[in-house]
Amino acid sequence: MGRAYQNKKESMAKTAGQKTRIYSRYGKEIYICAKGGVDPDGNLALRSLIARAKKDQVPAHVIERAIEKARGGGGEDYDTARYEGFGPGGCMVIVDCLTDNGNRTFTQVRQAFVKNDAKLGSPGTVGHMFEHQAVFVFDGDDDEAILERLMMADVDVADVELEDGIISVFAPVSEFNNARTVLTEAFPEIDFKVENLAFVPQTMTELTGEDIESFEKFLAALDDCDDVQNVYHNAEINEE
Repeated sequence: MGRAYQNKKESMAKTAGQKTRIYSRYGKEIYICAKGGVDPDGNLALRSLIARAKKDQVPAHVIERAIEKARGGGGEDYDTARYEGFGPGGCMVIVDCLTDNGNRTFTQVRQAFVKNDAKLGSPGTVGHMFEHQAVFVFDGDDDEAILERLMMADVDVADVELEDGIISVFAPVSEFNNARTVLTEAFPEIDFKVENLAFVPQTMTELTGEDIESFEKFLAALDDCDDVQNVYHNAEINEE
């Protein structure tokens, strides 16, 4: 995918425990999002999040319970936490969390770094090397047609890439709803592999040899942290 969107959900759930963690993460995110309005028709961010959850096979009762909790006005209070640093091989990493216990989350994330040849930095350590963008990824072979349609609709597009039959569209965060609307109306059969906001790296760091194994262990350790929602990085795996 070129600069392709990278996050922790790329490693599909293979065990019941992993699935449970994914359901829990979506539940937290939907709960927070639904606090801004429980009606998906009036809360576009919630509608998009629910669609993404369904695509990741999150059960309907998990989605409904999170919305009901937000509707009731009670439940847990979650804070966002973001950690930045360097992973194995010098790649750059951003870890986004939702937590009800900041000390616990920091300890778990720090241990994932310390035990896997990675270095946790201070806020802003690598963030300036990523762009916060709306990202859409789908099957296709005509990136020029996609770019033309978006530009005709006055959507501010940062980039459109085509690689191996996969089209990636990058746009400013503020253009998420506009871009999605244009794409779905112009191409009714479109099936988004990715449709969300992400930190997209400006440059990539190639990993080879033992760094690849260390990096995979590092991601697995972060995946085991229940409070971690998303992991963004600029690692490019080269197994040749």
